[in-house]
Amino acid sequence: MSYIQFTKDQLVNLEFSLTRELLRSNRAGSYACSTIIGCNTRKYHGLLVAPQPQIDGGMHVLLSSLDETVIQQNAEFNLALHRYMGNVYSPKGHKYITDFVSDPLPTVTYRVGGVILTKEMIFIAGDDRCIIKYTLVDAHSPTTMRFRPFLAFRNIHAVSKANGYADKDYHEALNGIYVRLYPGFSNLYMQFSKKPVYTHHPDWYFNFEYIREKARGYDYLEDLLSPGTFELPIDKGESIYFAVSLEEANPESIIRIYEDEVSEHVHRDSFEHCLLNSARQFILHRGKHTEILAGFPWFGRMSRDTFIALPGLTLLQKDYRTFKAVIDSLVAEMKGPLFPHMGSGISAVYNSVDAPLWFFWTLQQYMLLSGDKNVWKYYQLPMKTILYGFRQGALFNIHMLDSGLLYAGQEGTAVTWMDAIVEGQPVTPRIGLPVEINALWYNAIMFALELARKNGDSQFVKDWEEIAEKIPDEFVRTFWIADKNYLADYVYGDYRDKAVRPNQLFAASLPYSPLQEEQCKSVIDRVTSELLTPRGIRTLSPINPAYKPEYTGNQAERDRAYHQGSVFPWLLGHYAEGYLKLYEESGVGFIQKIYAGLEEVMTEHGIGSVSELYDGDPPHKPSGAISQAWSVAEVTRMKWLLDQYKQEKKSKK
Repeated sequence: MSYIQFTKDQLVNLEFSLTRELLRSNRAGSYACSTIIGCNTRKYHGLLVAPQPQIDGGMHVLLSSLDETVIQQNAEFNLALHRYMGNVYSPKGHKYITDFVSDPLPTVTYRVGGVILTKEMIFIAGDDRCIIKYTLVDAHSPTTMRFRPFLAFRNIHAVSKANGYADKDYHEALNGIYVRLYPGFSNLYMQFSKKPVYTHHPDWYFNFEYIREKARGYDYLEDLLSPGTFELPIDKGESIYFAVSLEEANPESIIRIYEDEVSEHVHRDSFEHCLLNSARQFILHRGKHTEILAGFPWFGRMSRDTFIALPGLTLLQKDYRTFKAVIDSLVAEMKGPLFPHMGSGISAVYNSVDAPLWFFWTLQQYMLLSGDKNVWKYYQLPMKTILYGFRQGALFNIHMLDSGLLYAGQEGTAVTWMDAIVEGQPVTPRIGLPVEINALWYNAIMFALELARKNGDSQFVKDWEEIAEKIPDEFVRTFWIADKNYLADYVYGDYRDKAVRPNQLFAASLPYSPLQEEQCKSVIDRVTSELLTPRGIRTLSPINPAYKPEYTGNQAERDRAYHQGSVFPWLLGHYAEGYLKLYEESGVGFIQKIYAGLEEVMTEHGIGSVSELYDGDPPHKPSGAISQAWSVAEVTRMKWLLDQYKQEKKSKK
């Protein structure tokens, strides 16, 4: 029995099956993604979505979908499902699906009369290639299969419209064809393991409707070009392989490529193995650079997300080489004390005050988990650049006050992780002294001092020791709300924002805390009572009048809710760390219960992964990206933290 599987009753229920999506990818960022029944509901869905650096550096949907038709005794049974404008579903091939399993490979089984057909998919890790295996398990008469591809050739953030510019010609390839709709794109190869009969009759198909984009307030209607159809017979017990790629393959090698990939495949047969597989999908190798993709299917690299996710994605798997490659790639792109928040090169933006401070935390995790004592040797230059740069003053009005605390932000900008902007204005600007920024600032200084002392850097110690000594008192004086026993979210002049948010959590969870133990306990208790949910930590207390219970609506509506109550799973890693620091072995059961409850998300949204966020109110519906790097990483780190305390408990017996 597969760890993740769905029954016929679930699959034919479109309200159920169209909300569950399957993702497979490679190490270059290419992917295949759709719903578990193959009906595309997003403009980001496709069977081959690949980077096109020669076009715009972005990701592009090349092959949107592939219709399969079973032909027996002149009767045709189309197994596909599309939604068209006006809530029209055609054809309705999902009615032939009997079950779906995700392991060892994503497999859909169809039953059409006496025909039983299975469809298995795999994405090749080292190649921009998706291979689908069709096996005719049973049939009582001669059977033919027809395949109709639908082409998009456009950026993932756009939709295709019928036009007179698309190149409708095709070129022969071994056991297939290759096409290129527009100049500058890569050729798209569609090949089979045995020779088909190809009939060229290019036609536009109009008004495919993407219901997820419609709900999100984006353009949701697309026209796709079908170049023609492939037909080939299939015998009972026979398997046919279809490969779509940016490079031509020898048809005789398609089966070998498929089987080699299967042999290297790590099964998704448990919660932990799903997390491990998902973690690997975010690690990208592009040229000489190694990057962490923030989330599928629409995010690129983000430095803040990278530093937060790196330990859970690499260090817990003892992949120290990848860790350092990612760090080195980002360090090479620093602009003064800042890392590129998004983008790279001339398109990079640097509006993140916390990314440089998370850099210190991720190095702490590296030293803890690898045992490498040469962190100062490797990274003292960027560490010093950040600390001295912030102390002296940087972009976005980032500077250290005489109190030793760190000020950040200016009108019209959002430089903390709560950075949603609507109509040019930040929803939560948090200008001044944000609480988590100063907790991270103190932790960064203390960690750097720890390394400097061990490495005999007396000048650095002299420059920072006095500042470090006064920060705890200044931090408490500035942020502690004595009559409420929790921390203000940010302070701007004489104004103290008393909204209960998770940002105070980091003052209790980071390796170096400016708080006393009782204060840490009060912070954790407040987060537990007002922000903790089974899916993560709310970004705002439900008691607050500004609280948004659901993340829904168009872009502006969703951005207004993004940090105003939405639940983020990644915060659970720091919640668990802060909680276990206080309660140690006695707190293991409570955190274990939260962790175990998260197993339910494996079948809720992005199958086998953890979503970007969830609604603040029950039932905490999943939203945002279907697979988010820091969500997966910090849930993974939760498990590691639990294991450490369990081991300590055993050793004390």
